Order: sequence, then C-alpha cells, then structure tokens
Amino acid sequence: MRTELVSEPGDPTRPNEDFASVALPASGRGGALVVLDGVTPPKGPTGCLHSVPWFTARLGGALTELTVSLPDVPLPEALSLALARTSASHAHTCDLSHPRTPQATVVMARWSPQSLEYLVLSDSALLVEAPDGAVTALLDDRLALLPRASLTTDAHIDAHLRNKEGGFFTAAADPAVAERAVTGTLRRAEVRALAALTDGATRWVEKFREGDWTDLFTFVRKEGARALVERVRELEAGDVERAFLGRSKTHDDASVVYVEL
Repeated sequence: MRTELVSEPGDPTRPNEDFASVALPASGRGGALVVLDGVTPPKGPTGCLHSVPWFTARLGGALTELTVSLPDVPLPEALSLALARTSASHAHTCDLSHPRTPQATVVMARWSPQSLEYLVLSDSALLVEAPDGAVTALLDDRLALLPRASLTTDAHIDAHLRNKEGGFFTAAADPAVAERAVTGTLRRAEVRALAALTDGATRWVEKFREGDWTDLFTFVRKEGARALVERVRELEAGDVERAFLGRSKTHDDASVVYVEL
C-alpha cells in the first residue's frame, strides 16, 4: 500500500483550516481516510468562542478514531457520533444554533479486504480509480447546482441555503446532517486507488480547467500530491486578471490524500 498526504494553508500567516488523516489499523486489514475543509466565516459574530481549526481538529480526530475503532458502524453513524462528541465539548460555552458556528465539508473512506465505504458532504471530492484505470468522481454537488445569483451575499446564504432544504449541507453542530451525505459501498476488487481533495486542490479542475478528474488523478499518481498543490499555487498566482478565480480568494487551503490499495 502507498499513501501520500499533503495539507497546506492558503496563507502561511494564517492557520490551516483543513484536516487530513490516514489511519491504518494494527490488524493490517484495511484502513480509512478523513479529509475536512473548514468553512471560513465572514467577518462578524459566529456564536462560538472557538476557531475553525479548533473545530476541524476535534471533528477530524474523532472521525479518525471512530472509523477505526468501530469498523462495523456505518460511516454516516460515525459522522453523527463525532459531531455529537464535538458539539458536547463546547455547547456549554457557545451558541451552536448560530448559522456561522464552526463547520466543515467532509470526505471519509474506509476499506477492508471485501469493500470500500465512502461518505461525501459538501464540496470536497473523492476520486476512485478502478483496476482498468477508469476514474469516478464521488461528489456532493448540491452547492455547485445552486443558481449563482443566490450566492451573492453571506447573509442570504446563511439564512436560506446553508444546512437548509433546497440548499446545501455542511458538518456543523447537528448530528442529523450525517443523513444528508452522499454515501455508498463498492466492492474492494473494484478499487485500485483513491484520492480525497478539498476544494483548494480541486481548483485544478473546477476553476483552472487544467483537465478532467481522470487527468487530475493521473497527475497525482505520477507527480505526487505536493506537485498538484504546487501547480495550483502557480495557477492562482498567474491569474492576475482573475479570469478564473473571479471573486474567490486568491489562495485557499489545499489538502490531498492519495492511497493505492
């Protein structure tokens, strides 16, 4: 098995809000990965005393433990348990009902000799490569499908779209959001390798159009996860006219986990 992990902040002077882990149980049978992309809140109150990195570290740590220590618990239930644990750790000090309470996108995968389970919530991505080289992108595309006109203000997003019917969902304080994730199970024999990426890394496809998902997967396999992030940074720095980035931040936290099974 080959594993590779890279996670870099968009701004070296600010904490990285992503979380990435690979867990390989002592039994040597199977493993799991977890990738979170913390949602940067706009300026203003969030109802919480804690930062986004605080939240992603605790949620990511809980998910990493639970996916390994409870191998028979389905991933949505593991996410629900991890959210409940994380929420309990600060419910006594913070208003977790606030729409800007710390939150994150989620990608999880867990494999055994028989199967590979996956969970995707919001706009991070999980790419799965079959033995014949075909690459499938497992995505939660609800945010991408929203009309761009509805995403013009943070207040509108918070009030009408985030964690609302007809909008999109992120992991925040409510354990029930786990039921909204895109989930599934594949036969282990159908999977040769996989890659999980936050949207700071998927910019290679989604903003800069350097290739499709298969091209991105091939790039990571041949050049490595760090090379992908470095190429994204070059593209961001070169887009001085913002023809590709538009109103997006110039640099975003970027994480990639690559696993060859």
